[in-house]
Amino acid sequence: VEENLRLWNEMKAGSEEGVACAARFKIDMSHNNGCMRDPVAYRCNVNTPHHRTGTKYKVYPTYDCACPFVDAHEGVTHALRTSEYADREDQYIWIQKAMGLRKVHIWEYSRLNLEYTTLSKRKLQWFVDEGHSTGWDDPRFPTVQGVTRRGLKVEALKEFMLSQGASKNCNLMEWTKIWAMNKKIIDPIAPRHVCVADEDRVVVNVLGFPDGEHWYTTPKHKKNPDVGIKVTLRMKEILLEQADAQLISEGEECTLMDWGNAIFKNIVKEGDVVKSMDCEINPEGDVKSTKLKLTWLANWKELVPVIMKDFDYLITKRKPEETDEFKDIVNKTTEIVTVARGDGNLRAYNKGEIIQIERKGYFIVDRVYVNEAHPMILLNIPDGKKASWGVGAK
Repeated sequence: VEENLRLWNEMKAGSEEGVACAARFKIDMSHNNGCMRDPVAYRCNVNTPHHRTGTKYKVYPTYDCACPFVDAHEGVTHALRTSEYADREDQYIWIQKAMGLRKVHIWEYSRLNLEYTTLSKRKLQWFVDEGHSTGWDDPRFPTVQGVTRRGLKVEALKEFMLSQGASKNCNLMEWTKIWAMNKKIIDPIAPRHVCVADEDRVVVNVLGFPDGEHWYTTPKHKKNPDVGIKVTLRMKEILLEQADAQLISEGEECTLMDWGNAIFKNIVKEGDVVKSMDCEINPEGDVKSTKLKLTWLANWKELVPVIMKDFDYLITKRKPEETDEFKDIVNKTTEIVTVARGDGNLRAYNKGEIIQIERKGYFIVDRVYVNEAHPMILLNIPDGKKASWGVGAK
């Protein structure tokens, strides 16, 4: 006893001898449960200052030692603990009984596990420290800050968590479920807009259309007039994405969304790349008869420069294990960037607002448009249909 008290005082002093020691509960070294074999109760910590008391104290209780005391002292009736702590329940009960503390009931439930994801704060810290993320609010992070920055509504997060219940079954959840819940919330209220990717975009000459700028008003959301109206510009020259232009055959009739049908002709190609084409509006055309429904923008000098970002998972393994070295399963390419031009209505949106880019998906405004040097940044919001959080698991 005297020697233990001497060493305890050395621990409290933070001496070299004390730092080498740990205080343990004397229970039973032959117990079937390894957590009951005289577990460590206190350790020294002289290197990391406490955020409130600084370096005043040199000895701190372990998590397993502190919880039974804190829960009993603070009036907790039921301690909600995830199933990985099941082996430690005997220790929790022993401590409260041995120290004469009020009994606290333990309610065990399964930990939330998500595919291609780690929820460990220690492991997420590794991604921050190693430069694989931009911080704790990185839109690829499974933190509340991260998923809300990515466009997850708090209502969807609550709905998802309530749907899990307090089950004891260990499940590996898919992100598609939570994003599908989110889509149901944002789809009825997200304004619709158009962006055309810059790379190899095609200028189309609209035959017979008058010169100048022709402005029209259209609803921001065809099924919800309460969302408001936007202005649409039609001009003699319009822009199509290269991927769309490659699908159009000579003489084919296609639908220009929010305009009408048009017959395409005089398609000029260099190899597989479409360089230019003409079209002629067909007012009598039936939009139900066309195979291709195309988004487009007037070739206007005031279009809004936009950077659209999509994301993949940070790790390549669907179900990471505790023994995994994250440097071996880290995904090297997790951000996919598309540079584009958007319609002029995008100037009106603020950071954090959610919109839909026609035929591209839902996006949240991460940075507002300032000028050419500071374009608008939109982050893609998964819609629950894709096979993964982002582009696709490797």
